[in-house]
Amino acid sequence: MRNDPDQKLSADHFVADLDETPVKAVDAVDESEKPRSSWNDAWDSMKKRPTFWISAVLILFVIVVAIAPGLFTHTSPTRGASLPDSNGGPEAGHPMGFTLQGLDVYARVVYGAQASLTVGLLATIIVTIVGVVIGSLAGYYGGWLDAVVSRIGDIFFAIPTVLGAIVLMSVLPSRTPLTVALVLSLFAWPQIARIMRGSVLGAKSSDYVMASAALGVSRFRILLRHVVPNAITPVIVVATVSLGTFIVAEATLSFLGIGLPSGVMSWGNDIDQARSSLRVAPMPLIWPAAALSVTVLSFLMMGDVVRDALDPKARARR
Repeated sequence: MRNDPDQKLSADHFVADLDETPVKAVDAVDESEKPRSSWNDAWDSMKKRPTFWISAVLILFVIVVAIAPGLFTHTSPTRGASLPDSNGGPEAGHPMGFTLQGLDVYARVVYGAQASLTVGLLATIIVTIVGVVIGSLAGYYGGWLDAVVSRIGDIFFAIPTVLGAIVLMSVLPSRTPLTVALVLSLFAWPQIARIMRGSVLGAKSSDYVMASAALGVSRFRILLRHVVPNAITPVIVVATVSLGTFIVAEATLSFLGIGLPSGVMSWGNDIDQARSSLRVAPMPLIWPAAALSVTVLSFLMMGDVVRDALDPKARARR
């Protein structure tokens, strides 16, 4: 039988193609199927929703106003009062009119964002840290520690946050934004701790936790490196919503006269001072109330978006 050189060359090329094709296919699969984290999926879900961008812009705007109120007004919120301007309407340079004392309403709304947002942020940070630490330790180690923490949490959980804050603030000699935040945190931490405890109970039975324990990793290191990062997602959602709740709580305490002192500008204090002339001049009350409502609504909207993005079942429904 005669050997055909062309046929031999074709066979060699065919073998070479077989040798190269799987390598290229594997490379293509490796490049196209890179693993994605749940945070990347959550971000992709959030950025597609208009509600996320609306709430993000509003929250960023309020934060900028609270940090640098001088960028938005050059009028003093505490000086320049004039009796003829008492409860006056809008005019040039004073778009929101005047308070009963003749102060500029717009300037007070701008500067009032600082105290209200400070209390909300401080209370949220304190509650989140305390709740995460206590809930993680109770859920992961269990035993007597879990029993003690659960009973203490039940005691505080049975006391309404605002009611407990009213009783405690009425006997405190000093009322600063930090004091108000600490009092609110004292009665609000059980919610975060309970959520974190339940999430840790579910995460500590996962395969990666059992594998780490089998490799000899200490329990405390497993808690910090594996359990807490994978169990903290529900806490982030609740903390986002709680920030708006704490702002409302501060305004409620100030409105009742037991929150921030009257000399401290906050939306709650301005609402309290404007209620005496509500019938003749409602705008000094409506403007700070509107600012409070928009701010709280922004954080609630952001919390809903974050919850839906971090919940796989919610993403599947959409």
